Amino acid sequence: MNVFSALLRRNCKLFFRDKGVFFPSLLAPLILLFLFIAFLGDVYRDSIRGVAASFGFTLASGAVESIAGGWLFSTLLSVCAVTVAFTANTVMVQDRVNGQAADFSVTPAPRAAVALAYFFATFLVTLTVCAVALTAGFVYLATVGWELSAGDVLLSIVDTALLSLFGTALSSVVCHFLHSQGGVTAVQATVSAAYGFLCGAYMPMSSLAPWLARALSLLPGTYGTALLHERLMGGAIDAMQTSGAPQALADAMRTGFDCTVEFFGTAVPVWAEYLALALAVLALVALYVVLCAVRIHKKRI
Repeated sequence: MNVFSALLRRNCKLFFRDKGVFFPSLLAPLILLFLFIAFLGDVYRDSIRGVAASFGFTLASGAVESIAGGWLFSTLLSVCAVTVAFTANTVMVQDRVNGQAADFSVTPAPRAAVALAYFFATFLVTLTVCAVALTAGFVYLATVGWELSAGDVLLSIVDTALLSLFGTALSSVVCHFLHSQGGVTAVQATVSAAYGFLCGAYMPMSSLAPWLARALSLLPGTYGTALLHERLMGGAIDAMQTSGAPQALADAMRTGFDCTVEFFGTAVPVWAEYLALALAVLALVALYVVLCAVRIHKKRI
């Protein structure tokens, strides 16, 4: 445990001391939030008003801002929890490139402790950056219209931690096969560009082609995004109902903005969304453990 603790602190310090990696990772969620507000905020507001108008109901501007803010905020968190994890895992790849990984192999440090230290350091770094994004999002929602209950706040923190763990497990498996700085840079660029679309964050699944929506329902990240949508938009939708909106409109909002997602035509309950994400984390962690065990065995031979 002493070796693991020392390696964990060492990996976290290496990331936070590298200003060229740390500051872009920290600022990326805040910049993304600003870009969403500045360039896409009106698009989502108009879409929300359009859904309400189709039911013959006019939403107050505060309700529109709360729902749109919850969508933007949850989208940001669901993407950053994975993309930041890939950035945080550069420490593992850099150790291979610079020769530190080979140095560890000739020290008394257990190789399992080395592998676990990389994993948990990535998780702590990702969770730290996501906590900053979470705080910024709460401040933004408090500014435009706060409709979150204490339970919503608590569960959004739990969902963010679970998504950070998913991102850590996924990036650990992928980065296990990388042995060059160019390789990890290419993977980071690909994940940053594609993951938001693959998890249903950038566009509601209801606006996609049916075959594509069904394909995305097979990916666990989709359910993590849906959980955050429900936590951060659900309170505003409930408040809209309290103000007189029909139940059909609330259901349409939840379905149209992915608070509720479907698996081949069947609505997925919240417990099943948690189960899908948890099973994906367990499977990826198990795969990472197997990959590390195989590598350790080969080096011993």
